[in-house]
Amino acid sequence: MAKFSELKDIIVTTLDNNKASNIITIDLKGKSTIADFMIIASGTSSRHIQSLSEQVLEELKRQGIKDSKIEGRDSNDWKLVDGIDLIIHIFNPEKRKFYELEKIWSELIPKEKVIV
Repeated sequence: MAKFSELKDIIVTTLDNNKASNIITIDLKGKSTIADFMIIASGTSSRHIQSLSEQVLEELKRQGIKDSKIEGRDSNDWKLVDGIDLIIHIFNPEKRKFYELEKIWSELIPKEKVIV
């Protein structure tokens, strides 16, 4: 199994190769204990978002992350792929703008306010 920093790069490449747009990564170390990294990407349609989430899930499994799963299977505009220490959000552009996860998680959080 690849280290999570290498795995992050593999997943970003998978998303890019499958035409995801506006892919960003956020280092969560020191901000949260839920994961080491978060990846956020956009898809062009509900079918594209579903396909991207399935491609990411398959790649995680190929890399040895057997307990990974997709959340939001019934949603047409958002999927979360839980890669244990790597969280991947795939949105349609409107929902992504509405939730602004990049803004929330990219800001520096004082240690006394770190989410546990």
